[in-house]
Amino acid sequence: MLKLGATAVAAAVLIGAAGFAVGQMMADPVPGLFPYEDAERVANGAALYAENCASCHGEQLEGQPDWKQRDADGYLPAPPHDAAGHTWHHPDEQLLAIVTLGTEAIVGGSYKSNMQGFGDVLSEDEILDVMAYIKSTWPEQVVATHNEINARASAYE
Repeated sequence: MLKLGATAVAAAVLIGAAGFAVGQMMADPVPGLFPYEDAERVANGAALYAENCASCHGEQLEGQPDWKQRDADGYLPAPPHDAAGHTWHHPDEQLLAIVTLGTEAIVGGSYKSNMQGFGDVLSEDEILDVMAYIKSTWPEQVVATHNEINARASAYE
């Protein structure tokens, strides 16, 4: 009887584990492209940010002063990428396009921007890592809101 009981317990554990695994596979993934929960990619993104982005957007993601006011030549200073900025207001696909192609290419028309595209400098995975680093610094509520923005954007694809 003990052997049958142990077999039954083992079977129940296996069935429960399989059910949990299937449930995890069927659960909705976090919407978006940025691997902000992957510590290795975030660390890589932090290094790439320091090397390629911090000179304009600030070492602490603080952006340039008066970033909402155009300068004498009509350019906006680099915005912050921390929670005080507007980066998190945009879905991942749009942010990836801006970083890859540059703001002028995305906005078009006569829009002027100093934000060059980095698609010839960084690979797509490297850009995603930089964005993962940026997102990993946001407060939980901002991350949740950004995930909702991504979910809404993917609903229209």
